[in-house]
Amino acid sequence: MSSFTSPRINRRDLLKLSLGASATLATVGLTATLSGCSSAQPGNGFVVLRDTDLPVVAAIMRELVGPHPALNEATLETAIRQLDTTLSWTSAAVQTQLQDLFGLLSMPLTRGPLTGIWSSWDAASATDVQHFLQRWQGSRLDMLRQGHSALSQLLLMAWYATPASWAAVGYPGPPII
Repeated sequence: MSSFTSPRINRRDLLKLSLGASATLATVGLTATLSGCSSAQPGNGFVVLRDTDLPVVAAIMRELVGPHPALNEATLETAIRQLDTTLSWTSAAVQTQLQDLFGLLSMPLTRGPLTGIWSSWDAASATDVQHFLQRWQGSRLDMLRQGHSALSQLLLMAWYATPASWAAVGYPGPPII
């Protein structure tokens, strides 16, 4: 009977791996920007979110919100606009980090390996998106777990900031001051 032993990684190997991953992500991001795959310009009618971010946000938000009685295309659009408004109030550094994350999730070269979604976000099934979210949530890599946490918190915060989400569950909304 053989016993399974976990491979051990020492600090030096971890630093090499981290440096390699950072260089790879920086190269991919630079390549995407220079090749025109990623635009720094916000989408039409948006302050921060780009056109390439919208399918990513919509697909993930649908799965995070789940079977909420108020979820439909109109309320989803309202929640995405709420997310854009919220992001417009954040620092330029936070906006850049989120744009980098959305860029990695939307660019075909990185989307497949990082998410397991090899088709476009528009063509991704609910099961595909759920598997992606579960994969990141339970990942051994802290970076992916942090990405899941950031996406979950931001998208759910935007959803529950919309009045349509309140009425459908019987919440009268915040008190008027």
